[in-house]
Amino acid sequence: MNSKQILLALIVPITWGLGFTLAKIGMEQFPALLIMTIRFGIAALILVWFTRPPWGYMREIFIVALIGSTIQYGLTYNGLKGIDASTAVILVQLEGPILAVMGAFILREKLGITRALGMALAFIGVLIIVGEPRLNGHIDSVILLISGSAVWAVAQIMISRLKNLSGITILAWVAIMATPQMFIGSLLIEEGQWLAITTASYIDWSIILYLALIMTVLGYSAWYQLLSSVDVSKVSPFLMLLPITSIIAALIFYPDEKFTIEMAIGGFLIMTGVASTLINWSWTKEENNSK
Repeated sequence: MNSKQILLALIVPITWGLGFTLAKIGMEQFPALLIMTIRFGIAALILVWFTRPPWGYMREIFIVALIGSTIQYGLTYNGLKGIDASTAVILVQLEGPILAVMGAFILREKLGITRALGMALAFIGVLIIVGEPRLNGHIDSVILLISGSAVWAVAQIMISRLKNLSGITILAWVAIMATPQMFIGSLLIEEGQWLAITTASYIDWSIILYLALIMTVLGYSAWYQLLSSVDVSKVSPFLMLLPITSIIAALIFYPDEKFTIEMAIGGFLIMTGVASTLINWSWTKEENNSK
């Protein structure tokens, strides 16, 4: 990777990690699906000018938007509302191991002993975190977060089959289709939308602009640009920085949150397990043997 690609790879976990914590702050004013509706609506208005309609793929993109955005964000961000941001972002890292499991069963990809052990470590880490006293009475939020991770993994498998479409096209049209879906979902299961909008402060709106412009447009554009030019095995490890960014932001914006020993141990096991699912160990071994 050259210096420009490394810079792009660093932008992704920084923008996503900070955005995850800011979203929790934003949901103190806006319902979860409403804030996602506004976020994706703004992103769609910007991105639609840079791509053509993917005729012939509209049905697939509609389903991806429904599963990977509307349902996934509904689960993940409602789970985020109920527990500390630092704990939530660690649990969300299960997306990687879950995706690897689904890839093995659905796409018949080779799992390997290293990845299998890594996933076992990740799930042990989850059990340690769930056993933390602070989460007593909040298991429903943990279930929502883990369910959101599983739904996200399903969506990534669906996206992997849209090989004839560019990343920016998928991002733009998923945003376009997810916006009305999320709005309808918000009207059906949430309340207080108009009050939230009319009483929002400049800080509340600046958070939404960050989520739309920085986290979505900039962050995902950088991610898709990397995926189109760099091997996934080289890019994926940079995502390990995401929880670090989010935890630092959480400790700054929520000074009452404490990073406990259970979180440290559980987080270490989860991140070790995630690393095992992200890094191409066979590629690394071959490269070392060639030196």
